[in-house]
Amino acid sequence: MTTTTSLQRSTQEYGADALIVCDNLVRIYQIEEIEVQALQGLDLLVERGEMIAIIGASGSGKSTLLNVLSGLDVPTAGGARIAGWDLLRMSAADRLAYRRDVVGFVWQQTARNLLPYLTAAENVELPMSFAGVKAPERARRTDELLGALGMGDKTNRRPGELSGGEQQRVAIAVALANQPEVLFADEPTGELDSATGDDVFAALRSANTDLGATVVIVTHDAAVSSQVQRTVAIRDGRTASEVVRRTEVDEHGESSVVAREYAVLDRVGRLQLPADYRSSLGLRDRVRLELEPDHIGIWADDDEKGKK
Repeated sequence: MTTTTSLQRSTQEYGADALIVCDNLVRIYQIEEIEVQALQGLDLLVERGEMIAIIGASGSGKSTLLNVLSGLDVPTAGGARIAGWDLLRMSAADRLAYRRDVVGFVWQQTARNLLPYLTAAENVELPMSFAGVKAPERARRTDELLGALGMGDKTNRRPGELSGGEQQRVAIAVALANQPEVLFADEPTGELDSATGDDVFAALRSANTDLGATVVIVTHDAAVSSQVQRTVAIRDGRTASEVVRRTEVDEHGESSVVAREYAVLDRVGRLQLPADYRSSLGLRDRVRLELEPDHIGIWADDDEKGKK
């Protein structure tokens, strides 16, 4: 296992203090004779205690990123670390320990989260049993988790006796059983109606604020921006933009939540301009840049415009 201590990283290193670090991350798949570059030098930092969403259209690379961060897939190049674990240099035994102790998962398909023949409490206790936790501590932790997630009165019910939203809340408790550093949720509300989805997001917020887990939600639904502190959009295998929500207080003492969208400048200076910006200004192929005292000007190339 590669730990934070053994790495002895300089404080100047990219993301030295972050819980999740992706540094120029690349993942290439070989499908027959075709090479597919799912991640194309992606940079991402997630601080301890954050609750963020990663969004993107089908084929954007978000599912590949989730598989890498969860230890299910191995990056091709670049760097990826979570809680000091180097995801490029783990042995098979390390990956098993990492997935058992460091990260938790909530999948869209409830059948992937819960065993149908076990009660809610038994499902939560199961990962602790595999980790060697003694019975009294397992029972205490199970009661704590199910109570915190609003399922304390349904501990003896099996998944088939619970609604879809209730199943997902139990799944969150299962994912948190071994007190992981990070909770990953893959389309956790994809099979639920909006009202039930709001309940599941409330449970995820509780996992973040009350139970101390860093939460990363992967989804194609841009509407989740209103549910999290930060939304990171992935396009073509790279981080493209971020929406950051913060509470601001005006001169009258009134507070309001303000959301601002930012383009992401990666570590080598690449910047993805939104498609509607490019279309509106006729930006294509190459652009002209000018450095001003407080900004950079971007214009369409005059020669290219003349060719149209």
